[in-house]
Amino acid sequence: MASITQRIQAFLNSPKGRQLAEQGRRQLAKPENQQKLKGLLAKFQGRGSRR
Repeated sequence: MASITQRIQAFLNSPKGRQLAEQGRRQLAKPENQQKLKGLLAKFQGRGSRR
């Protein structure tokens, strides 16, 4: 049985996996999504709380 990392790697090398990875890269290139990601990261790091 293949490990989870091997299965993920095989998926990412498949045509559908490459398509999804490219779609993710395009979404991450958008400034509004970068802001959302930075806010989420700050929240999980404890910098975004307004207590």
